[in-house]
Amino acid sequence: MGDNMVRISSGELQRKIGHIQDLALAQPVTITTNGRDRLVLLSAEEYRRLKRRDRQVMGLEDFTAADLEALRNVRPSTAAAAFDHEVTE
Repeated sequence: MGDNMVRISSGELQRKIGHIQDLALAQPVTITTNGRDRLVLLSAEEYRRLKRRDRQVMGLEDFTAADLEALRNVRPSTAAAAFDHEVTE
């Protein structure tokens, strides 16, 4: 769900609920209040897809000792430095 998401005010949502519901079946719609993102309306199918992805996350208990050791020893490539600003800001 990127920055190209449709944004509408909560007042517009109230006036055009049917149209906005139809739009949300095709793409997520951000609902704003006082100009600030407040909610995202999306299809039930997209919601279920996202929830399935949540369940695919592994915990540390899912890794073997060899997996954990390999993770401890990995080092990022120099090209990865281009993304450092994403974790330091």
